[in-house]
Amino acid sequence: MLKIFNEFQRRPDLLARFDDVISCYSASAVFADVQYRTGVMDSGIKPAFRAKVCGQAITVQLSKGDLVDPLKALEMGQSGDIIVVDAGGDTDTSVCGGLMGGLAKNRGIRAMIVDGAGRDTDELEDINWPIWTRAITPRGTHTMFSQRKDELSINVPIACGGVAVNPGDFIVADLMGVVVIPLARAQEVVELAAEQADREAKTRTWVQQGKTVEDLLNEFGRI
Repeated sequence: MLKIFNEFQRRPDLLARFDDVISCYSASAVFADVQYRTGVMDSGIKPAFRAKVCGQAITVQLSKGDLVDPLKALEMGQSGDIIVVDAGGDTDTSVCGGLMGGLAKNRGIRAMIVDGAGRDTDELEDINWPIWTRAITPRGTHTMFSQRKDELSINVPIACGGVAVNPGDFIVADLMGVVVIPLARAQEVVELAAEQADREAKTRTWVQQGKTVEDLLNEFGRI
């Protein structure tokens, strides 16, 4: 399966809509709700610092037990992408760090989600390039010593945080966690999320006006 490098359809029109909608409170929860709570990654995958981002997934499959730095993803990634990596859940070996984050940011790549570990969180926070990982560790891969960097696949179906991720799927990630929206449903889901965010904003206004639970249920049918 390794050394397969594919491309995917990028939808800048849809990305702009996602950018607009995630300005709401609790963006990941809104997108999870309108997908009937599906597409939510394992709660063990957490942000290294406070951040909120959306983008299309450039997927990376690493070889479990023999991890390399996913540098090929930086070469192939484009503006608006989020790198999503299946590192086999390895919490002892980092596959992303500060220098990689800087290079990715230069290409307009927005973030990295790793079913595994990262490092250099002080640098990443300073340059405002977020990562979501299972763990943070100073231990890196062998790549800097061996020069190996091609033993991976790009833009193949992967699993990350217990969720299937296909190339081009939309990702919404914030302080609470990570949600995957299949590309085939992205238009429908982002519009449902916009409606949900608007309802919640109206409900929030009512709460601030001192309304009761009964008032809210009568008006909105939910809290």
